[in-house]
Amino acid sequence: MAEVQVKEDSGKGGKVRSKKQNSRVDMTPMVDLGFLLITFFMFTTTFSKPNVMDLGLPAKPKKDQKSPDTEIKLSNSITLILGKDNRIFWHQQDNTSLTDENLNETNFDREGIRKILEQAKSRAENPKIFTVIIKPTDDAVYKNFVDMLDEMAITKNDQYGVTDLKPWEKAIYKKKVGETTAPAATAPAN
Repeated sequence: MAEVQVKEDSGKGGKVRSKKQNSRVDMTPMVDLGFLLITFFMFTTTFSKPNVMDLGLPAKPKKDQKSPDTEIKLSNSITLILGKDNRIFWHQQDNTSLTDENLNETNFDREGIRKILEQAKSRAENPKIFTVIIKPTDDAVYKNFVDMLDEMAITKNDQYGVTDLKPWEKAIYKKKVGETTAPAATAPAN
C-alpha cells in the first residue's frame, strides 16, 4: 500500500517551517498487476500451429497375415516424374518400351496433369485400384511434390506411392531433358 511518512516535530519552539514530507510508494500492487497482465495475455494468445500434411500410410501387417500382392498392371497405373525447373513428365510404360519419345511432358495446371490423371483413370482396366506412382528426381522442388499430393486429393486418387526413379527411367529422363552424363574414363590400350 502507499503510505506517507511524516517526521515528527522535535518539540522546539520557533519558526514554523513547512514540513518536508517524505513519500514512499509501495510498488507491490503494480508488480502484481504487471504479472496478472502478462499471465492474461499468455493464456489468451493463440500460438501458430504448424502446418502438417497428412499422409495415409498403410498399417503394419500382423505376423501371421499374408502380405498383399503389390504388382501393379501398367493399365492400372501412371508414373509421374517430377523434374527440375518445375517440369513434370508422365508415362505408362515398362522398362522395355519407355523411350524419350513416349516420356510425355505436361504442366501443373488443371488442363495439364489433372486432365491427364483423369483420362488415365478413366482408361484404366479397374479404376478402383488405379495407382499413381510419384517419382521426384534429385533436382525436383518440394513445392512441386506438395502440389502433386494436392492433385491426388483433388482428383480423388486414394492410391498413390512415392518412390525413387529406376535407373532405366533416370537414363530416359536425362536424355529427354538434355542432360548428358560424362562418359566413363577408359584405360588406354597398351
